[in-house]
Amino acid sequence: MAQLSNGHLLNAIQDKFGNAILGAEEPNGLLTLNINPEKLLELVRFLYNHEEFRFQFLTDICGAHFPDQKGAELASIYHLHSLENNMRIRIKCFLSADHPFVDSLTPVFSAANWQERETFDFYGIIFNGHPNLKRILNVDEMDYHPLRKEYPLEDQTRTDKNDSYFGR
Repeated sequence: MAQLSNGHLLNAIQDKFGNAILGAEEPNGLLTLNINPEKLLELVRFLYNHEEFRFQFLTDICGAHFPDQKGAELASIYHLHSLENNMRIRIKCFLSADHPFVDSLTPVFSAANWQERETFDFYGIIFNGHPNLKRILNVDEMDYHPLRKEYPLEDQTRTDKNDSYFGR
């Protein structure tokens, strides 16, 4: 079997999804796509079922928060691996903090279940169609998502952190 290239993969994706691909780059040789969130599930199914590509291993789902990126403050990031081709791809979906919805990948990867719950728990991204979207690591009573950059890192009222105590 011939080694697949990122260019070949990108061309096939662009042929199928066209304007849904909002950007593409290759940091450190890893094909990274920025896509329209409404096409995520369709793209992942395409990559999973494609007879040549066969991206059938979900490595990771994570979130990110960019508070200064108005209208695209949250990102849901996916890493897929084609074990047969020893090839990886990263897919990013940027979401508004006011409408943080993206389709769940649980219909394709059962392993997405816990990864999506963790991303929901820490970033507040809501995965449409998830079978049990609830907090997984934090307590249910939390009314915020702790990895969003929306609060100070330290309690500003602490007196034991005064730099003058350390000769500064």
